[in-house]
Amino acid sequence: QVHLVESGGGLVQAGGSLRLSCAASGRTFSVYAMGWFRQAPGKEREFVAASTWSGGNTRYADSVKGRFTISRDNAKSTVYLEMNSLKPEDTAVYYCAASTRISITTYEYWGQGTQVTVSP
Repeated sequence: QVHLVESGGGLVQAGGSLRLSCAASGRTFSVYAMGWFRQAPGKEREFVAASTWSGGNTRYADSVKGRFTISRDNAKSTVYLEMNSLKPEDTAVYYCAASTRISITTYEYWGQGTQVTVSP
């Protein structure tokens, strides 16, 4: 089992920045990739960014490219999502996910989520 806890969400004005953190515990040695997803009210959950634990492969949704950066601290078993130039449409609950399979697109473990609200 891998346990994930997100933090760092909050309220920010448009154009501002936030950094989300996701601390992993448990069988972290089995984690191949970590990802960030988000779900806005009334919408389906969507992919935001992902990275292999080695950092050799990262991916971003087109909507966040150039504004968001995923990074990780292997020693702390923590992955981050640096969000800059935030827009009201970035408002959502952000979820961290972990994959123990050789995949950057399929995830078995999920955190509880952290709310990000961007005001106009």
